[in-house]
Amino acid sequence: MKNLLFIPAIATVAISLQGCASPDSDIRGLEAGSEISSDGFGIATANNIGVQNGDLTNTLAANLTRKFAAEVPAKVNFAFNSAVLDATARDALRQQARWIKSHGKIKFRVYGHTDKVGSADYNRRLGLRRARAVVNYLVSQGVSRSKVQAVASFGETRPLVLTESRSRENRRTVTEVSGFVKRGHGPDLDGKYAMTVYKAYISTPYKLNTIPRFIDAKR
Repeated sequence: MKNLLFIPAIATVAISLQGCASPDSDIRGLEAGSEISSDGFGIATANNIGVQNGDLTNTLAANLTRKFAAEVPAKVNFAFNSAVLDATARDALRQQARWIKSHGKIKFRVYGHTDKVGSADYNRRLGLRRARAVVNYLVSQGVSRSKVQAVASFGETRPLVLTESRSRENRRTVTEVSGFVKRGHGPDLDGKYAMTVYKAYISTPYKLNTIPRFIDAKR
C-alpha cells in the first residue's frame, strides 16, 4: 500500500517541474552569465561563448574605432572624380600609419565613398579605388598589408551631405578598426583575448612612436 501512495506523489512532482520549464526557451539577446532555464544541457555555456566571440568583440572594435578617430584623422577627402591623395590626405594617413603601427594587435578596414554625381556602378568602382589608394599609402609608410584591408566601397550610398551635387565631404575614405590579430596560428579570437587587448590600449593614452611593451613580446 505504501508503494501505491508513493508513485502518484512522484508523478505529481514531475508534472509540477515540467510546468516550471519554459517550452520556448530563447537565449538570443541574453548577456554572458545570464541564467537560462532550458532542458538542453550546455545551453548556458554555448550562449556565453557566443556573446564573448561575437557581440563583445564587435563592441570592443567599435570602441577602439572611436578612440582611433579621436586621436588621428580617420577620414581623408578627394578631388572630384579622383583617387589621388593630396598633401592634406597624405599628412592624415601618415598619422594613421603611426597609430596603426603602435597598436600591433588591431586590424583595420578602409571604406571608400563618393558624392552622388555619376552612375552608381561607376561610383562604387571609384570608391574602391580610393580605398585601395589609402591602403597602398599606409603600406608605403610601414603598415603591414595583412593588418589593413580595402573593402568593397559604399560608393554614393552613404553621403554625409544630402545633395545631388558635387560634395568634397562625401568624397572620402574612412579607416575603422575591424577586429583583432590572431595569436600565432591558433584558433579565432575569443572575447577574453579581445578584452585583454582592448584594456591595454584603452587605458594607455596614445603617443606617437610609443609601442606598448606587450605587443613586442612575441614578435
